[in-house]
Amino acid sequence: MKMSFKTVARMISIAATTFCFLVGSSLAADLESKIVIVTSYPKDLTGPFKKAFEAKYPGTMVEILQKKTSAGVKYIQETAQGNTSDLMWASAPDAFEVLKADGLLEKYMPKTAGIPEKIGSYPINDPDGYYIGFAGSGYGIMWNTRYLDSKKIPVPKEWADLKMPVYHNHVGMSAPSRSGTTHLTVETVLQGEGWEKGWATWKEMAGNFKMVTERSFGVPEGVNSGDFGIGIVIDFFGFSSKATGFPVDFVYPTVTTLVPANIAMVKSAPSPKAAAAFIEYLLSIEGQELLLDPAIRRLPVNPDTYAKAPKDFPNPFTDKSIGAAVKFDVGLSKDRYNIVNSLFDVMITYRREDLANASEAIQKAEAALSAKSNSEAEALIKEARGLIAALPISEADAVDG
Repeated sequence: MKMSFKTVARMISIAATTFCFLVGSSLAADLESKIVIVTSYPKDLTGPFKKAFEAKYPGTMVEILQKKTSAGVKYIQETAQGNTSDLMWASAPDAFEVLKADGLLEKYMPKTAGIPEKIGSYPINDPDGYYIGFAGSGYGIMWNTRYLDSKKIPVPKEWADLKMPVYHNHVGMSAPSRSGTTHLTVETVLQGEGWEKGWATWKEMAGNFKMVTERSFGVPEGVNSGDFGIGIVIDFFGFSSKATGFPVDFVYPTVTTLVPANIAMVKSAPSPKAAAAFIEYLLSIEGQELLLDPAIRRLPVNPDTYAKAPKDFPNPFTDKSIGAAVKFDVGLSKDRYNIVNSLFDVMITYRREDLANASEAIQKAEAALSAKSNSEAEALIKEARGLIAALPISEADAVDG
């Protein structure tokens, strides 16, 4: 019997589909029935990956334990003796360094090809093999275009811009003690400008804060809604808000860094095969392309993925300026993690209103002096700014065990 070309093609297609199904079923049969992932990521990010992974491996269910980064670290520490978690999935590399130092992570070497050694100037994977980068993260400034236009406020491009009086009561940020990504933002400026100058920058910017939100997601929500015009955020908050239709934009200041967001297998993971499969899925082209979803908008670590990225989407593998100014020291960040968070809370979070009032008084005094000279008043203003910038401990004290 003679078959048409269409019939042959259809048979080949059915055979290929059947083969892929059988291979997928075979792989799924080898995996455990459930993996438990401790993560700081919102459902907008975890949901698409959970759905896609469970479709690929229908016999394995993904259980998400959503906790902020510091709470996730504490949870894994406290449950170590009877561990029920398979993976830790979060942005902050210093959080993984804490778990690594405690001996609570399992070494894993990814098998997916095509991932470079570095993103920007930072290694994508832990050199010792305990955690793996799956996406890049940078830190910067997000703004609501309509808000700034209506109030005739200029677009900020650098951290120093946010010290200016025109931004008073228009800026929002979360506290680093409540968000691992915010901690990295604070630490980036401290490392990029130095301890004393960096803290002075944070306190001068904080003098213009309208609020310090209780969670990191509260910052993009505030900018999106127009509760305040400008937010200090991790890049994907700005990119995803813009991609989903909000009138916002985002910029990387010169003093920023680019570090990988990570995943790691927890020591004595109950489902190591399924955990490994999830890691490999994150790194695969299929998984990397999910990062381009408008609700996610993360920087993939596989350069080939950028071929499908939107035209204006940043590519750190071709634009070497992103994060080039700061060579982020994750060890230093880990060693002073709690001190930096506590200092920010004591000097800024808990005293935001006092700081805002003091900053506004200084700004008004400087404006009053702009048209005339008064050496005594200038000296008082300088003294006031010095008092705002003053620190209770030195950089050496911050890492003194």
